[in-house]
Amino acid sequence: MAPDRINRVAMLSVHTSPLEQPGTGDAGGMNVYVVEVARQLARRNVEVEIFTRATSVDQPAVHELEPGVLVRHVTAGPFEGLRKDDLPGQLCAFAAGVMRVGAFAPEGHYDLVHSHYWLSGQVGWLAADRWQVPLVHTMHTMARVKNLHLASEDSPEPAGREIGEVQVVEAADRLIANTLGERRELIELYAAEPDKVVVVPPGVDLELFSPGDRAAARAAVGLPQDAKVLLFVGRIQPLKAPEVLVEAAAELLARHPSWAGELVVAILGGPSGSGLEHPESLQQLAQRLGVTPQVRFVKPVPRRELAQWYRAADLVAVPSYSESFGLVAVEAQACGTPVVAADVGGLPTAVGEAGVLVDGHAVPKWADALESLLLDPDRRSSLSRKAVEHAALFGWDRTTERLYEVYVEASRARRAGLTGQQQGGATSGSPSGLEPPSDQPLDGMASAVFP
Repeated sequence: MAPDRINRVAMLSVHTSPLEQPGTGDAGGMNVYVVEVARQLARRNVEVEIFTRATSVDQPAVHELEPGVLVRHVTAGPFEGLRKDDLPGQLCAFAAGVMRVGAFAPEGHYDLVHSHYWLSGQVGWLAADRWQVPLVHTMHTMARVKNLHLASEDSPEPAGREIGEVQVVEAADRLIANTLGERRELIELYAAEPDKVVVVPPGVDLELFSPGDRAAARAAVGLPQDAKVLLFVGRIQPLKAPEVLVEAAAELLARHPSWAGELVVAILGGPSGSGLEHPESLQQLAQRLGVTPQVRFVKPVPRRELAQWYRAADLVAVPSYSESFGLVAVEAQACGTPVVAADVGGLPTAVGEAGVLVDGHAVPKWADALESLLLDPDRRSSLSRKAVEHAALFGWDRTTERLYEVYVEASRARRAGLTGQQQGGATSGSPSGLEPPSDQPLDGMASAVFP
């Protein structure tokens, strides 16, 4: 590997394939992140090999996503019937599959490992150590953060996951945080070394998600032109709190009975995680509240069609109990649709001043926020303009540019650390001998995104 040049990255996504449709099973924002970053890296002449668990006998061992991006399906346990909670028992099998690929590759084939989510981090730890390359890790979600903001009907994350996350935090050469808030959580809740934690906000496809004609969008997705449309996009599980939107809709109808023929609440997504235990619970809630005629349940759709749904909505609701960032919020804003979101996790960064943040999950508060915007088209228009401007800060090209800088920093520090160890001492003031990297967000974004 030439100095300051990363040629090939092994990217690990154990529990969910980048080829899966977001909104189904465990596929969500992380899938989008992995695909978009891999594509952007390939366009910078960095080859990416994504390792993920095979979930069907029909999947090829290797799939070319596009030139420069390979998806490797690793056999680890039964193809079907395993939930994410079952996967820790398959990490040895998955790691063996990754090591097998590496063993048949030329020496120095991979310059760096980038793992996503703690399960991948466990395998990445082993792979990076075996190949003597840096490990860069993105948490995406953290057990200790989720457990601090648990929905009342949700189950806490197990202690085994917390232990695994702590191990990955200690092993990684660099940790990627989506926001400054997530950086603080890594340091305060996981004792991460501050010099290792770098803020790199995720991105959005600004060509795909862009403003468009609302009337045409409504015609395309089958919505009435004169409807008041509230949209939820995401996996249906307690963490994402779609029931808050359904309950707020019932409150709105109690306040405005005349809206019964106008209000449409679209729930776009599929059951996931603990939501699989009661997959019909949201439909049953709508029936109990008497809002079944207003609530439409839509299966996950391709990304281009998703953009039409964003454009068709008056408002997009993101009532999650915890979000490391909130990609849905930025995608909606890129389409010019105002967002009403919970004031948690990374959502204040994702939404900025271009939407409305709600403190807590009390239904009256959510009904107030939605009602005030539905009754004020001028304010919605103002927020729409701000939303497009704010979303423009988050292109995937800028995200990937900064990630590549982190890769180079981690590689330099790894070489310096190894040299220092060979000489019998550290090369910097840190106990590990790593040179402290810059922890600044994307150039030009600091003042706008992180005031």
